[in-house]
Amino acid sequence: MDFGLIDLDEDIRQFWTEVREFFDEHVTDTVLEEERSNGSGFCESLHLALGKRGWVAPRWPTEEGGAGLDALRARLVTTELVRSGAPFVLTSTTLLPPIAIRMFGSPELQTEVLPKVADGTVRICLGYTEPDCGSDLAAVRTRAVRDGPEWVINGQKMFTTGAQHSQYSFLLTRTNPAVAEHKGLTVFLLPLDSHGVEIRPIETLGGERTNCVYLHDVRVDDRWRIGEVDNGWAVVSAPLSAEHSRGDGDYDNIESPYLIECERLWRTTARWAAEATDNSGRPVSADPSVREVLAEIAVAIELARSTPGPMGRIVCSEELIRAASRLPDLVGVAAQLSRGADGAIAQGALEAGFRYAPATAIYGGSTDIARNIVAQHYLGLPRSTPRRSST
Repeated sequence: MDFGLIDLDEDIRQFWTEVREFFDEHVTDTVLEEERSNGSGFCESLHLALGKRGWVAPRWPTEEGGAGLDALRARLVTTELVRSGAPFVLTSTTLLPPIAIRMFGSPELQTEVLPKVADGTVRICLGYTEPDCGSDLAAVRTRAVRDGPEWVINGQKMFTTGAQHSQYSFLLTRTNPAVAEHKGLTVFLLPLDSHGVEIRPIETLGGERTNCVYLHDVRVDDRWRIGEVDNGWAVVSAPLSAEHSRGDGDYDNIESPYLIECERLWRTTARWAAEATDNSGRPVSADPSVREVLAEIAVAIELARSTPGPMGRIVCSEELIRAASRLPDLVGVAAQLSRGADGAIAQGALEAGFRYAPATAIYGGSTDIARNIVAQHYLGLPRSTPRRSST
């Protein structure tokens, strides 16, 4: 791995300035306050502004609605997006299903959907998890039954973050319950304005808005099917691989949200330590023990950033959980004051981070699932078999 500095020419520097000015203009205090209040992970005005420039999918070719940027310029766009503090969860999620749509979708579906993803007018949430299945996607029970040119879908999806702002759900269903779990699955790009779709909000401890989506006798035309019938596992595997490999390859991804949050908490605490004073009037940052903790977490962040694939999924989440517990110890009781309270640090950022961190061990597939992937596919170990009770 090359850790050398990149020499930026004047053209790149001008582009970087343009990108920074864009986010300074569009990510206003109002945008940030709305996200702190509703936790939806999305701002439509910002998303549409990104779409006009092709920056929703900056590396997509211009003929598909992207900006056709090289890797460095695309990285500058995502770097400034993160720096601005803008909500981005749904923007990131929306770019996963197009991977499968390109590989398995019909030409008509690609033509209809992909340009609208690029211009920001179409967003796609992930219809994977179900109440009784957890991270075991192969155990889904949402049923799709063929009825002539249509399918009738019944079931329930949990933790469909961004569904309230999405036009489609990348929906995993069971079409053949008589075969093995990984078989008999079919994927649809379900229009969320279909009759029988109900979206109910779920509020989380971390302050995020997610959803439960109920599907009652939902009829969807076969043209919305992605891939072959009963071959849905192959269809979902492509975007799942990209989601678990953030930072690898050419996929237009945003850095791990857990790593982004970890770095935000670190910067918040480092800024506080430089500005606050101890009893002797010296900056808190002058204390060697404080500098040591900040340095350890800074190094851990860089290590996490350099860790690829499912290993990175584990490291990013677990480092956030550790940092969200260690950093408030440096600040003291003020770190646990929530937004709006007198004396709250950075509008309650440390308190919010402390609440948000624990659940990241299960988001997007739990860290236990990621460990199984590492064990099987990287270390060549046998598949994990749950231990059965002897009683």
